Amino acid sequence: MSPSAERTIAPAVDRIEDKFNGLNLRIVGMGVQYPPHQVGPEALETVAARFYPSSPALKKVLTINKYTGIDTRSSIGTVEHPLATQPDVPTIDQLSEIYLEEGVDLSVSASRKAIEEWGGDVRDITHIVSTTCTNSANPGFDHFVAKKLGIEGHVEKVLLHGVGCSGGLAALRTASNLALGASFRKRPARILIVACEISSVMVRSELDSVSKNDEVRIGACLFSDCASAVILSNGIGKKQDHRFVYELLAWEHAILQDTEKDLGFDVHPQGWKVVLSPRVPKLASAAVAPAYEALMRSMASYAGENLLHSPLDFDWALHPGGSTIITSVEKAMKLTPEHLRASYETYINHGNSSSATVFSVLDRLRKMGAGKEHVVSCAFGPGIAIEMMLLKRNMEVESPSLDALPVEALD
Repeated sequence: MSPSAERTIAPAVDRIEDKFNGLNLRIVGMGVQYPPHQVGPEALETVAARFYPSSPALKKVLTINKYTGIDTRSSIGTVEHPLATQPDVPTIDQLSEIYLEEGVDLSVSASRKAIEEWGGDVRDITHIVSTTCTNSANPGFDHFVAKKLGIEGHVEKVLLHGVGCSGGLAALRTASNLALGASFRKRPARILIVACEISSVMVRSELDSVSKNDEVRIGACLFSDCASAVILSNGIGKKQDHRFVYELLAWEHAILQDTEKDLGFDVHPQGWKVVLSPRVPKLASAAVAPAYEALMRSMASYAGENLLHSPLDFDWALHPGGSTIITSVEKAMKLTPEHLRASYETYINHGNSSSATVFSVLDRLRKMGAGKEHVVSCAFGPGIAIEMMLLKRNMEVESPSLDALPVEALD
């Protein structure tokens, strides 16, 4: 895995000639909320030793767990959490109950951070677009988040499910299309986008399958908990919306044919089971260049000229699905660790929080000092789906550097 800790930030902003025509879609606030606990690789060993006898598959999983490249994973609890110590593997209804407590609270906290940065009022929010792959409650978790935030019932809501780790960008894409529809109708759009995942409580379920079926399952080694939120504006009607964080310029979505069995999240009485085949890094990295080229072509169609810039001209906010995925994309696109610095640091410090992670990467990127003005963000989900977006940083807004933030603010 490429080291991100030993990074160097360019002292000056690196800009390319700005010929991109905007859609007047802007992220005007961002918020990320990780839970209070950080667990290292030894936590999985503790839980495994507590309940399961040694086996070839379990030994291999625990070995993989030591070499994921993750230092700590964010979790709602420690190895002494009730769901980690009870005799039986938690059932899906227990997992849902925990999610609707912990996940909703994390989502509310992330949303409040985004709203505070925006500077608007919850009464001005017109839509909510949310996503999760770790809960299937009806009404969805977004209903309870809206209720706690004091958002009224007439606000339009969309909840995406079945999109896994690509959910953050899929939700942003969905919100962008809603905002463009509102613009066409000459109406304001202030869209709260929320992604929340509580994955840590499913470790018992994964280990149970490893032990009973003697199969290697690496989901228990990668996933973590997080909620993140952004406010998207179409710029109609509110003065404070002119002070933005990122501007959305274009996006691409594609499905890699006949890959449904390579990446997924299967429902089970004990929650969900991660499906992650060894082909995923190769499939994902091979899909990035075609998506990137399509993204550049779409920008050219707006501007009426060829805008096929080098991938090196952009910073990259890649969803850190695993160390092999990050390094495979880095190699395929001929990038450097510096281009992917925010993805590496998020992965090392927090692990893979599925749909919520990509907004955390974008938030971290803006706090890492000077860099490229334009950003390519990319994530992969079940299908296999690829989501890719081109964004422009607002270089006139001074984001706090990581060195200037207190420790608790980094999460």
